Amino acid sequence: MFSYHQVKEHPKLLLAMTSLSCAEFHQLLPHFQYALDQYVAQHYVDRDNRQRQYGAGRSESTLVSLEDKLLFILYYVKVYPLQEMLAFAFGMVQSTANEWIQLLSEVLKRALDHGGYVPERGPQQLETVLASETVSTYGIDGTERPRQRPRDPEKQKHYDSGKKRCIRSRISLLAASILGK
Repeated sequence: MFSYHQVKEHPKLLLAMTSLSCAEFHQLLPHFQYALDQYVAQHYVDRDNRQRQYGAGRSESTLVSLEDKLLFILYYVKVYPLQEMLAFAFGMVQSTANEWIQLLSEVLKRALDHGGYVPERGPQQLETVLASETVSTYGIDGTERPRQRPRDPEKQKHYDSGKKRCIRSRISLLAASILGK
């Protein structure tokens, strides 16, 4: 059963499970605490139809500490295992793992937003973000994607990348030649 207490002794394991170093994990922790407190206050404490005080009820949860909760959701987001496997790894049943995933996903989104780790989504903010950067090193996604090309052979040459066709195209051409079409 995974717990932060065990994983913190192995920095490479923490990095493999979460993609965060120990320092980065601890840097995110206060933002996660803030977001969790906000979530609990909004969804649990301030409810009008509450019968018992917050925290009452079953106490056999496996995700007791804040670190365990953050490890759980970061591991889920990085590895994306089946919920049965995730539940087994953290010592719970699948339905409990599902509940934690739903709750902690929202908390993680809020924590990343609170910490300023969420990238800007609006193109109008791009100029402001680029101006605030001191180093101008950027990556460009150069993945080639299939494109509808013109039927005219002369016009096709302009769109041809020179790469071999993808396997799907080769299989469909092979099937068409076998069927005589």
